[in-house]
Amino acid sequence: MVTQERDSLVAKYIRIFLVVTGYWIISISTVFVNKTLLSQIDLDAPMFIALFQTLTSALICFSMITLSRVFPQWFKYADSSPFSMQTVRDVAPVSILFTAMIAMNNLCLKYVSVAFYYIGRSLTTIFNVFFTYLILGEKTSKKCIFFCGVIIFGFFLGVDQESLAGSLSISGTIFGVLASLSLSLYSILTKHVLPKINQDIWLLAYYNNIYSSLLFMPLMLFNGEFQVVWHYTRLFRFDFWFIMIIGGICGFVIGVFTALQIKYTSALTHNISGTAKACVQTILATYWYHEVKSFLWWTSNAIVLLGSAGYARIKQLEMEKRHRTNPVYQKV
Repeated sequence: MVTQERDSLVAKYIRIFLVVTGYWIISISTVFVNKTLLSQIDLDAPMFIALFQTLTSALICFSMITLSRVFPQWFKYADSSPFSMQTVRDVAPVSILFTAMIAMNNLCLKYVSVAFYYIGRSLTTIFNVFFTYLILGEKTSKKCIFFCGVIIFGFFLGVDQESLAGSLSISGTIFGVLASLSLSLYSILTKHVLPKINQDIWLLAYYNNIYSSLLFMPLMLFNGEFQVVWHYTRLFRFDFWFIMIIGGICGFVIGVFTALQIKYTSALTHNISGTAKACVQTILATYWYHEVKSFLWWTSNAIVLLGSAGYARIKQLEMEKRHRTNPVYQKV
């Protein structure tokens, strides 16, 4: 019995390791691909790029559903209409946040460098604490609040250093903060929505991308992008659509790995994993784009990482203590 429990625990940790590793790889790749699309080609249409990615993802999901109908012995994919009233009521709030998260991410990445993208998106944990209390009524310990303060200090130090370097984008920073807010809410609500669709992350990805594709159309209209796309000179070039398709595939896979990471860990762990991943991403970005940063600029990144790590450690210790003292947790 002990051996079986140990094997089960090892399998669980291996699965979590593979999910987190996969999330890191595809997430970093997606950021660099999106940065190329958003600022290194002459197309000022971030909502159009997001729309193409969600449409690509929705098409992939629909193809898998079709395959599961034709070859049910080989493919297993839940066949459910995304337009039933119950599904819309259950999933639409998460899909709205999913849309906002993608839109804010794209706008942030359009205006800031990949290196500063880490600092610009570093307030997710702060919003997670705030919304966990506001939505779930869960209070945060003073030690966790302290590390939240460390993260906030690191964020403002990073903004200050970016400003001194003359490369600060106010709008990009604001979009980064809004992206953090959207991600925090999305992570929390995803954990609550998954049980309503039998913990099926593929089905959630299908719903999210269908609804987001519909939502991005009015956003394109509001942003004046239909005319921009219509007059784009490289619209019929192969190289443009090749990188667009790569971005679309990455958008689908990152959505799946995001849901997997939340499903097999927690909203908190997902946010912490994203922050740690962004640190590695920052180092790669400064190397790839040949950027030279000041000592205090790097210090701000280290402070944010330290605050996030400290927060995660305190949360882990609190959960272990709760597990030891609460009989309900011990039975689970």
